[in-house]
Amino acid sequence: MKFIKMHGTGNDYVYIDCFQEKVENPEKLAIYVSDRHKSIGSDGLVLIMPSIKCDFQMRMFNSDGSEAQMCGNAIRCVGKYVYDFGYTTKINLEIETLSGVKKLELFPTKGKIKKVKVNMGKPILLTKNIPVIWEEEKLISRSINFSCGKWIITTVSMGNPHTIIFTKKIKNLNIKQIGKEIENHPMFPEKTNVEFVEIISLNYAKMRVWERGSGETQSCGTGACAALTAGIINGKLNKKAKISLLGGELELELEKEGYISMIGDAHLVFTGEFNID
Repeated sequence: MKFIKMHGTGNDYVYIDCFQEKVENPEKLAIYVSDRHKSIGSDGLVLIMPSIKCDFQMRMFNSDGSEAQMCGNAIRCVGKYVYDFGYTTKINLEIETLSGVKKLELFPTKGKIKKVKVNMGKPILLTKNIPVIWEEEKLISRSINFSCGKWIITTVSMGNPHTIIFTKKIKNLNIKQIGKEIENHPMFPEKTNVEFVEIISLNYAKMRVWERGSGETQSCGTGACAALTAGIINGKLNKKAKISLLGGELELELEKEGYISMIGDAHLVFTGEFNID
């Protein structure tokens, strides 16, 4: 089976062109291709597919085989692929995902896409829709006792659940222990992504992310949008800010219509073929 390896701000996935290939068991395939020692190595698997209602469809699976609703970094790479490989000449695309239709604006440079702007949709704050088991309609800046310690959290959904923690010296955090315990806490019935955010200024923050089903990743686009949302609500960030992740920077803005736009890079790493035993 032919594949493409791409990344956006270091968040790397194996992509399968489903116009050319047929994937019968994507959950099993995601686990196989994600293994960084015995296979290609990635944060998961993304299928680029035809769509009846949009220009294209994207399905994505975490490295543990679970299907995720959306990934802002992955969808930028989908935009790059369909343009670079001649499936479209449009620079404004609509992509079907499990969290709804996402709109992309592509920025060609010498016939190739290096940056993509994504309309990431409107943040969701109602706990029942994130979902979070909580007695109030919203969970904003509340101190919660976890087995890994007491943390002040804010919960947001960008089509997938996020828990944001504003703290200092994120470089020194034991993110594997803390992230895993919060991800799997019973208050999150669909588990949660966990973002650790260090505020540098009103226009700039650093972030590490623990992605549910994948562990710590180099970047998370929906997580960055959730962090911006939490930052605005808590008076820590302006409506337009940059967030620096392990894999690079994302430019984010809460637009006047209420949705968050995100600009970031998209890179093709290599292409190849593999066989499953």
